[in-house]
Formats: sequence, structure tokens, C-alpha cells
Amino acid sequence: METPVADFVRAYAHSGTARFHMPGHKGVPILGCEALDITEISGAGELYDDAPDSILARSERNAAVLFGACRTAYVTEGSSQCIRAMVYLALAARPAGTPPVIVAARNAHKALLYAAALSGAELVWLWPDARDSLCRCEVSPEALRRTLETLPAPPAAVWLTSPDYLGGVADIAALAEICHAHGAPLLVDNAHGAYLRFLRPSRHPLDLGADMCCDSAHKTFPVLTGGAYLHVSPRAAYFAENVKTALALFGSTSPSWLTLASLDLCNRYLSDGYPARLSETVSRLDALRDTLRRRGWTAEASDPLRLTLRGDAARMCERLRRGGIEWEYADRDFLVLMATPENPPADFARIADALGGNDAPDIPPPVLPVPRAETVLSPRAALFAPHERVPVEDAVGRICAAPLVGCPPAIPVAVSGERIPPDALPLFRYYAIPSADVVRE
Repeated sequence: METPVADFVRAYAHSGTARFHMPGHKGVPILGCEALDITEISGAGELYDDAPDSILARSERNAAVLFGACRTAYVTEGSSQCIRAMVYLALAARPAGTPPVIVAARNAHKALLYAAALSGAELVWLWPDARDSLCRCEVSPEALRRTLETLPAPPAAVWLTSPDYLGGVADIAALAEICHAHGAPLLVDNAHGAYLRFLRPSRHPLDLGADMCCDSAHKTFPVLTGGAYLHVSPRAAYFAENVKTALALFGSTSPSWLTLASLDLCNRYLSDGYPARLSETVSRLDALRDTLRRRGWTAEASDPLRLTLRGDAARMCERLRRGGIEWEYADRDFLVLMATPENPPADFARIADALGGNDAPDIPPPVLPVPRAETVLSPRAALFAPHERVPVEDAVGRICAAPLVGCPPAIPVAVSGERIPPDALPLFRYYAIPSADVVRE
């Protein structure tokens, strides 16, 4: 597969041109990659320009073919930028006179909350019946149907996060059917699941009925940090025309060309035997899960490239650290490791060796409260109101201004505009969140 962006960047690096343009390093190596780091010079094009004959447009079309998308757009500021753009596109496409409502599973990334505040969207939450982690929010087709039937008009979109941070995967096909029956497009934050397209059969949201989704290429592909895709399904081609406008609203006019070149090169990587390499890696992870289960560890069901272990996470982290292994995410009860085909077989053996056998009883994580707070202000009104930071003990009864949570997993306990209820306090403490931003009284 052609790589027009990477080819252009390399040719320019070897051209001997005197660089009287940005960036300021002028191609002189400090890190070693500067010769390939350019800006929108003649022939390169602009990321948010819709010119169909640019090298960026050609490369994006290659990516769209790989993902079966009506349109795929490159992003250099991660899925967070895609999320904002998707919210904008959903609101812009809704029928005139209908309210700007998005129905969303409650384990949404905080980027969705910021997107709602910036766009004026109203959020209607899909709540779990119970949960043992903020990361989880299982949504059944029946629960989604009941929620949609209570609304006076179809929402601008339904929003799901799948896979979630612990690897939980939603039943996209069934939920998409419910959405479409009620006249609502389904948008999926698929930041952790770009590779799902290349399983056999595909488990990618676009192939299961989603109308639009974002993939963080850098999470599971050999792409530089920040590289992401915004995909539009052929069944929702009406979103495609304004994709670049939406991304330009929230993106820098100085995108990283190193990241763009890595996205371009990834097209060749994916088209050159990637499904077979992916299948081998999935098999290695399956074998590792089986080994760890035999040794007494609790390996949760998860998406195929994630190892999620439940138990005393601090103890597991200590063993991994001694073995020279770094993990993706850990809280009190869950440990998450993410693998890709770039992990050699020896890496999986290192995990098994480092963890050894589980010599402690497996204590299930506690069932966490699901505080359904009263919405007092819109996300926009709350986030833009004067606010202050107070200890969480003093935040109970106050209106949440800005969600305060670490990343990962960037899933808030309280949402902008909600009055923080007493049963949120145990969650703040459980996740070691010492303070909260509240609207100034």
C-alpha cells in the first residue's frame, strides 16, 4: 500500500532544502527525528483542508478502505479530539427544533463531559444496575430501549464506551439495532479497540452497526502518541461532509507531522500480514490467561488484547515491578496490561514468571455505590461558573463544577452540573480523590 505522507516527509528530509519555516529546530537533530518533523509546506497540504488530491487525503482514503469506513480522518490529538468532533457532528445533524440530547453510558471518558460543556449538549445517563468499578457500565438492549422511549424526541446520539478500561465489550450489534429503531445514531468511543477490525470475524464497531466511532491508533498500533482516527460508517454518510470542520474546531493548526507520518505508515503495516500477527498475539494472551488461572489468579473476561487481573493489585504491581514489567492501569482491585503484536513471546513469559502463583485468597471487589445525582445545572453552565476546590467531605450537597479524576481511567465520580450526593463520598475515597471542584456559592 502506498505511503504518500511518509514518502513526502522523507524526500523533504533528504532534499537539502534550507528551512526558513517552522519548526524552529530546522531539521537539526536533538532527539534524532527532527529531519522528518515538518509543517504545512508546499506539497504537504493541511490536515483540516478537504482538498481531495492532497497527500493527506490520499492516505486517509487508504485508511478508510482498511476500516470499511465511508470516511476516515486522521487526528493528532488523540480520541479526545475525536470525541469533541463527534458530539459536534451529532448536534449539527439533528433535526431542527429537537433538543441537543445525548444518551450516554455512565462510564464515559471526561472528554465527553467537556464536549457537552463546549457544545451545550444535555446528557441523559444510562446507569448500571450495580458495579465493582467506575470503568464498567453494562447496558442491556432493554435498558436502552426503556430510556429512549421516555424521551420526547429521538436524541442526537447514543454514546457508548467499548471496550472500557477493564476490557468490557458492549453488545454493539444489539444496541445499534435499538438505536436505529428509535431514530438515533450510535456513536462509540472505541479508543482501545482499533485492532478489532482485523480479528476474523471483525468485532469493530463500524462492522457491528455503529454510525461513527473514534479509534486511538496509538493505543494498539505502532503509531506515535496522539495518533487517532475518526471513522464514519457508510450507513451514516451524512456525517462525512463536515468531519474536517468538526475536527478543526477542536484541533491545533500545528498538527504533528511525525504523528501523521506514523498513521500513514500504519496503513502499510495493517495491510501486510497484520491479521495473522494479531491472531498469534491473541493466542499468546489466551494461553497466558489460562496459565495464570491455573496458578490461582483471577483473569477477567476482556477484549482480546488486554489482560485484566482481579485481586490485590498492589501486590501484583510489586511483583511485576520486580520483574521489570510496567502495566497500563491499576487501582485497588484491578490490574490491566495491554499487549500488541510488537510484544515478543518472551514478554508473556516474563509476566507469568513475575507473578508466579497466587498464594493469597481471592477476595471479590466490593460492590460500589451507584450515586444517581440530581442535575441542577447544564454541564456548560456548571463548568463555566465560578468555582472552587474543596475537600470531598465538604463537596457533598454542592454542585459539581469540573470533573476531577486522574487519567487513566478519566471516568468521573460526579459530573458537571450535578449536586454531589452523600453516596458519592465512598467512591471519592475508594479512588483516592481528595478534593472536588464545586460551583462557588
